[in-house]
Amino acid sequence: MTKLDVITIGRSSVDLYGGQVGGRLEDMASFQKYIGGSPTNMAAGTARLGLKSALITRVGDEPMGRFIREELQAGGVDVRGVKTDPERLTALVLLGIRDQEQFPLIFYRENCADMAICEDDIDPDFIAEARCVTATGTHLSNPQTEAAVLKALKLARGNGALTALDIDYRPNLWGLSGHGDGENRFIESDAVTEKLQSILHLFDLIVGTEEEFHIAGGTTDTLQALRNVRKKSSAILVCKRGPMGASAFEGDIPDSLDDGMSGPGFPIEVFNVLGAGDGFMSGLLTGWLTGEDWPTALKFANACGALAVSRHGCAPAYPSREELDFFLKRGVIRPDLRNDAELEQIHWSTNRRHDWPELKVFAFDHRSQLEEIADAEGADHDRIGEFKLLCLKAAKQVANGQSGYGILCDSRLGQDALFEATDSGLWIGRPVEYPASRPLQLEIGPDLGTDLSYWPLEQVVKVLCFYHPDDDDDEMKAKQEETIIRLADAARSNRLEFLLEVIPSKVADCDDDTTAKIIERFYSLGVYPDWWKLEPLKSEAAWRNAVEAIERHDMHTRGIVVLGLDAPEEELQASFALAAKFDLVKGFAIGRTIFAEVAKAWFTGKVDDKQAVEQMAKKYASLCEGWQSVRNKG
Repeated sequence: MTKLDVITIGRSSVDLYGGQVGGRLEDMASFQKYIGGSPTNMAAGTARLGLKSALITRVGDEPMGRFIREELQAGGVDVRGVKTDPERLTALVLLGIRDQEQFPLIFYRENCADMAICEDDIDPDFIAEARCVTATGTHLSNPQTEAAVLKALKLARGNGALTALDIDYRPNLWGLSGHGDGENRFIESDAVTEKLQSILHLFDLIVGTEEEFHIAGGTTDTLQALRNVRKKSSAILVCKRGPMGASAFEGDIPDSLDDGMSGPGFPIEVFNVLGAGDGFMSGLLTGWLTGEDWPTALKFANACGALAVSRHGCAPAYPSREELDFFLKRGVIRPDLRNDAELEQIHWSTNRRHDWPELKVFAFDHRSQLEEIADAEGADHDRIGEFKLLCLKAAKQVANGQSGYGILCDSRLGQDALFEATDSGLWIGRPVEYPASRPLQLEIGPDLGTDLSYWPLEQVVKVLCFYHPDDDDDEMKAKQEETIIRLADAARSNRLEFLLEVIPSKVADCDDDTTAKIIERFYSLGVYPDWWKLEPLKSEAAWRNAVEAIERHDMHTRGIVVLGLDAPEEELQASFALAAKFDLVKGFAIGRTIFAEVAKAWFTGKVDDKQAVEQMAKKYASLCEGWQSVRNKG
């Protein structure tokens, strides 16, 4: 019956993090949107580390609630226990990073959705699937939510499952201080202590900071507080001690916190403490539930906490299992981990949303080519946007809601198609270069970061560069490299994936090593594309060299798509057979082969909209079938 490692229960919010580090919340001009709330963060964090995680909570029937659900699903969290509340809004939290000591936050939780969790939301069959149920303190502050939590805990214990408590004490969520006091972590309260002590016996693991054990134990003497908790519970007690790591106690509490079990700490620079405890708890639960000993589980927890305090945001800062293993093996190279390029690349590339094991792209991002076709047929350029909507319709028709299909579309002539493609399930790439420019020039800028900040996160930044490793023009080569470095950095800063397309054959002759040399060069410059778009290579050796060059530097790249260069379909199908031998080649991105002749006929009125869509869909589908056929043979 057991299918889940852990179910967390309780708070779920949207965190709006101020983008201006070092300022007051009053002065924030922009915010980054992330999922939040301790149980939600822990569900996401443990899922990233490889556990089968689920969450019980409520969200509103509005965009913020759907955002939480979609983010959790994209991160591998089971959302069957996430109920949609038709009457209440999703909770919000505004947060900021003032300095290394001040992290102001405001909870918007008045009658919020997650505080409406009730006993009816606790499905015994769902609880029976879990090896562990984890609760947090906030939902003990209200009789209705407390009843739901107690039902889940008692069912879990009745099933022989483990239970855990993150004390997670927020005084103002217990009504002990005002809305502006969200940053406060401790106010004495006999009522809160009594409530916590009434349920401590229900847990196998209890985790908190020293201040959180103070409220649970009813005294500000940490050792005595732990002893008071021990009188109520035989659970493993884990006391978080900030930069000193954490101490775990299985039996009687000794005379010093240093005498507890511990794991190694990590000397890092604190950037943001918010959400660090949830990162710590994610690592601890992972170690505990995978059978590690306590020193190892605490090592996992300390490492996850260290990574969390080094980055902007809560859940987005938590590591993947690949990243955690890398960090533990290599150690700290520089204390400001967010500026550790090698570590950040692994963090980015192992935590991307969605999976694209194959990708068949209809590319109609062409601008100058379609303008030339329109001019030749005497058509107004304003009609190009209408034609691109027909291209999109053909792409959707072929995709038919299935994954693995995509489009390339520009915003200058294809803005309406980009709008229409949103939320279609298609992969969406968007070009930024001036067509055919050499040296490379961009349609966006000069402040690339600002321009890209307006892009939806689902869109991929695509740039085409006519680049050859043996280019005699050193100045042009350097200029093109500088532009791509700046663009790749701006894309990453705005959480956008980056596709680098290189076409060396238009510059000079190529051999089996040319493309591999280009790939090596850009990695040496610190450019790590999420996607590579390469022209059809002429030999198996050329493909092998290119693939091996990528894999030497980035085992987590999305992969390669093959471009078309307006080649006839028969020639493209032949090139597919060669490329499909390599798993890193995920598919193709082809345009003019599909749309060129149709566009000429449509602009002159020889075919209508329906016929144009049908003809392009037929050609696109034929290419898709051809690719799939050779891939299946491989």
